Amino acid sequence: MRALLTGGAGYIGSHTALVLLEQGHEVLVLDDLSNGSREALRRVEELTGGRIDFVRADLADAAATRAALADRSFDAAIHFAGLKSVGESVEQPVRYYRVNLDSTLTLLDVMGERGVDRLVFSSSATVYGEPRTELIAEDHPTGAGLSNPYGWTKAMNERIIADAAAVRPELRAVHLRYFNPVGAHPSGRIGEDPRGLPNNLMPFIAQVAVGRRERLSVFGDDYPTPDGTGVRDYIHVMDLAEGHVAALVRAEPGVQAYNLGSGRGTSVLEAVRAFEAVSGRPVPYAIEPRRAGDLATVVADPSLALDRLGWRTRRDFAEACRDAWAWQSANPDGYLDSP
Repeated sequence: MRALLTGGAGYIGSHTALVLLEQGHEVLVLDDLSNGSREALRRVEELTGGRIDFVRADLADAAATRAALADRSFDAAIHFAGLKSVGESVEQPVRYYRVNLDSTLTLLDVMGERGVDRLVFSSSATVYGEPRTELIAEDHPTGAGLSNPYGWTKAMNERIIADAAAVRPELRAVHLRYFNPVGAHPSGRIGEDPRGLPNNLMPFIAQVAVGRRERLSVFGDDYPTPDGTGVRDYIHVMDLAEGHVAALVRAEPGVQAYNLGSGRGTSVLEAVRAFEAVSGRPVPYAIEPRRAGDLATVVADPSLALDRLGWRTRRDFAEACRDAWAWQSANPDGYLDSP
């Protein structure tokens, strides 16, 4: 299968490209490099011995996308492209709606024009809003009472894809609602390299441990959780990448949604202690006020993905910390390439 990965030069996209190549698929990456790295793709090629066909374009720009793909074919798509910071989306809602929705609309148009009928969409647990159960399953209500524009763009994109599938019965679309990606490839050659200040917990912890930042900001210690800090379901990025490939291969006509998570929750302070144990480095932190849009506890029920896709997590949080440290300690300043 020849798969188009939109946003494929980013953190999750590059790891998914690696798994696709390892499993014998061809990879075409379209990325504007606003939060991705050409060096990451070069290292994926080095690790796998495979080749990635790369084109640079902004997917939200329909004309630029069509021009970039004019002489390239693909028969499936995994859609990662988009903006992804909860906090930033609260501050820049119009930008998030414009980029994240226009990117999906462009991709669906291009797929329709080319007769491509297999799509995996990078969705998020944020579509569930405030959890109503201890473990969140796929039948949990979505798109109601969401606390931030990022979550709304994911819910809206799910709806857009479902409406497109309603008039294209041949379309095989999968929404992957994943929880909190962490870790890196065990080689330490590819990992998470956010531009500027990290928005996610693990890269922030890793950058403090390696001495790149002075301390970690812990946003809130008064949540109704065992230690007062937010609890999340962390999933190793390699498990996540394997989940994308399983969904792509097993996609059926219509629209399916699957949680990709571990089913286990870890608090911010538990994550700090686990990373300190693996790295042997202290991770100083300071308690800050809660961030707008954050929730207390978000943990997946991943049983449907096991039942339908034959997928489950195979790596635990300690392994994710170990692999993230292998990446960060070998690459203290990230990839060091420029867009």
